[in-house]
Amino acid sequence: MVAAAIFVTRIFGLVREAVFARYFGLSGVADAFRAAMRIPNVLQNLLGEGVLSASFIPVYARLRAQSEREEAGRVAGAIFSLLALVTSVLVLVGVVATPLLVDVIAPGFHDERRALAIQLVRVFFPGVGFLVMSAWCLGILNSHRKFFLPYIAPVLWNLAMIVTLLAFGSRTDLNRLAYYTAWGFVIGSALQFLVQLPVVIRLEPALGLALRLASDNVRTVIQNFGPVFVSRGVTQLSGFVDSILASYVGVGALAALTNAQLIYILPVSLFGMSVSVAELPAMSSVLGSEQEVAGILRRRLTSSTERIGFFVVPSAMAFLAFGDVIAAAIFQSGRFTHADSLRVWGILAGSAVGLVAATVGRLYSSAYYALRDTRTPLRYAVIRVILTTVLGYLFALPFARLIGHPDWGTAGLTASYGISAWVEFVLLRRGMAQRIGEIGSARAYFAKLWVSAIVAAALAWGVKLLLHPQGRIVAAILILLPYGLAYLALTTLMGIEQAGALVRRVRQRSK
Repeated sequence: MVAAAIFVTRIFGLVREAVFARYFGLSGVADAFRAAMRIPNVLQNLLGEGVLSASFIPVYARLRAQSEREEAGRVAGAIFSLLALVTSVLVLVGVVATPLLVDVIAPGFHDERRALAIQLVRVFFPGVGFLVMSAWCLGILNSHRKFFLPYIAPVLWNLAMIVTLLAFGSRTDLNRLAYYTAWGFVIGSALQFLVQLPVVIRLEPALGLALRLASDNVRTVIQNFGPVFVSRGVTQLSGFVDSILASYVGVGALAALTNAQLIYILPVSLFGMSVSVAELPAMSSVLGSEQEVAGILRRRLTSSTERIGFFVVPSAMAFLAFGDVIAAAIFQSGRFTHADSLRVWGILAGSAVGLVAATVGRLYSSAYYALRDTRTPLRYAVIRVILTTVLGYLFALPFARLIGHPDWGTAGLTASYGISAWVEFVLLRRGMAQRIGEIGSARAYFAKLWVSAIVAAALAWGVKLLLHPQGRIVAAILILLPYGLAYLALTTLMGIEQAGALVRRVRQRSK
């Protein structure tokens, strides 16, 4: 259910970005809009879904598993009250300090892009408050095993921006269109929160809005929140560094990086996040002796790693081999040219380096959070960010100048993140093995997946060279569809359980 909802949401997100690219391309206005969105999004990421889920769901889900429902309602109400207070203060401070924030996130903006970014950030900030409250709704709904609604709700957010772009895109200048689109962001954020709120109230009748900081369970959530908040903060710092470096690479670099990240995040969210968020309340609710809990966690980690890998490995190979086809199918129209698609392809190819590690790493972080250990993932996240920053600088500036082409710099940013993601994953897995015992190796399983993906990509490349398909959508269908079918056939022949189950499900529905 999580994957289905995320898939629909991401499709609408890609439609939103395709419409955005049609009107803005890789222009300076696009750079300003991308930079402006990154600043308030930091607040959402620091207080929102990932951080709140990691600190709140383990406590709330455990209380419900122990049938302490009234206490669970009081904890939920206290966290909502605290979030509302903190978010209100931070939004106000953010609006006042916007010029300073823009100078920090995009110091390379010395032209009209800076003034536009400041104007847009001040519009974005209030909408982020609604998104943080939406993340609180998600934590409640997930703990009640209601996964579809919170992950389908962002469709309304995307729709609000799409409607704004289509309504004003052909009859106003780019600067004013960016301003109107920012207000579409605010309206969509409010709709995303409001559509979930009635269901939350129905599921949690014991909800009481008061701070209740004296409660042991509330204090536990706050204590867990701290390390996860810092962990997410250092991750956001990495995103800031990417933006800063991209602003020095050249005009359009930040917009190209953002477009590539929108494609890259699709398999991360669809397969890595969907499995991880579904596993978090399940692992948090496990009761029993220490040995029993460890055994259950080992089995869940092994099976979930295989589920994630089955879908993420072909995604990484697709980014590497067919990034131009994917970018063209999504973005190429209007001011977004074929040369822009090739530019995005290079960045996607760099992201393929760490796609598997980044997605499976989310699963292992959820396992730590289920054990109420938020400090260990923080330590490893700090290592990842430091390594990403150092490598990102080397790849984006000195290495790109040595090669003689700035596009290598933005590709180097995503490659540096991939290398760092592998380091973090190895540390997470080793630390978890010390906690719960040796976790089954999946090397042979992943070797079969990679062989299948490589052979399938070679076959699809043959189609690309023989047919020379014209039209971006036609090319995507004629190249990517055979690639996916070949991968499914090869993994089925190799005895991959996930492939066999998928084939059986399709056959049953076709009867």
